[in-house]
Amino acid sequence: MFRNLKLIFSKKNKDIRKRIGFTLLCLFIFIVGTTIPVPGVTTLKDIDFGELANAITGGSIQRFSIFALGVMPYISATIITGLLQMDIIPYFTELRDSGAAGRQKINQINRFLGIGIAFLEGFGMSFALVQDATAMDYIRITIILTAGTAFLLWLGDRITQKGIGNGISLIIMAGILATIPASFIDTFKALVIDNSSLFLGIIEYILFILVYVIIIVAVVFVQESERRIPIQYSNQTTSSYGSKQNYIPFKLNSANVMPVIFASVIFTVPTFIAGLMNSENGFVTFVNKYVNYTTPTGFVVYIVLIFAFSFFYTFIQVNPKELSKNLARQGGYIPGVRPGKETINYIKTVLGRITLVGALFIAVIAGLPIVVSSFMSTNLPTSVSIGGTSILIIVGVALETTRQLESSLINRNYGRRSR
Repeated sequence: MFRNLKLIFSKKNKDIRKRIGFTLLCLFIFIVGTTIPVPGVTTLKDIDFGELANAITGGSIQRFSIFALGVMPYISATIITGLLQMDIIPYFTELRDSGAAGRQKINQINRFLGIGIAFLEGFGMSFALVQDATAMDYIRITIILTAGTAFLLWLGDRITQKGIGNGISLIIMAGILATIPASFIDTFKALVIDNSSLFLGIIEYILFILVYVIIIVAVVFVQESERRIPIQYSNQTTSSYGSKQNYIPFKLNSANVMPVIFASVIFTVPTFIAGLMNSENGFVTFVNKYVNYTTPTGFVVYIVLIFAFSFFYTFIQVNPKELSKNLARQGGYIPGVRPGKETINYIKTVLGRITLVGALFIAVIAGLPIVVSSFMSTNLPTSVSIGGTSILIIVGVALETTRQLESSLINRNYGRRSR
């Protein structure tokens, strides 16, 4: 780590520092934008759209800022196109099997579809929150909210291209980081200041912090774990590689934090719709009972969704059929496994097993704060129940960005030495 810091501040890596600075500047623009309210809106209705949705947008929903929708419409679009790739619509299946060109096209579709969803969500949000407004006011507010999402998608692309890491993921991480201090302060007030027993409150707050530390350590450990499948090339021997073993690395959690984000968005949408309705409506009662982390049924549904999206996203990211074709094209094979169908089945089996372990891990991490908060003697803020989800996203994105930064440093220094 300290070696990497030394390389970053080296005069030879000035461009890396510029990329890091550009990334931080873009994230700062996002954070500033979350504090800018939608112009012309003075009175808002008190509606709960969900703590996680508010955290992902950096508190923008609560403040009804120009970035109130955040990048959630894009995430919703990603889920929709991902489902369409599962042999539902042939066009999307063909794009999935077209390699990099297909993924680029799908990403473009996600952008346009995300903006369309943002317009619909923006209209619903403005209609639900803004009081005493005319039809033209609602249209104006909707356009502002949609433009905010479009700007964030553009900003995310600029980070990906000119900065460090995945822009969309970093924007989500920055939004959550902006809300964490308030969450810890609110928890301290609930457990220590407002607790009838000061000693018990302090013990519970220490336990609360320890749970977060354990989650961070566990996330780092699992995110760095991988299953290595050895491979051999028919036109080269082991000695030609200097006795170095070649392998295909499969991450224990190949889907990273996306299953948690997807499952959270699925939970956010019904909550958003319920916020538009009367509290006595049957749908609102259904959402409060079955689409709520704190209820037993809602908790189980949330965990099941995480499992489902773990397998779903893993097999989108790692296509066994495409991987087998690329391996055969390069003259490679897995020792003891015949090329073709057997290789595809072998890769599917390995992926299925490690994904099961990875999905179990992230489900436990996401659910642990919910379970722990239910045993506390004091009613904790709702932000605590999403603590595991927040930490998963933050640590996962941070590790991925760190790996990309290290890769850039290694490639640049290797390039200079080879000259």
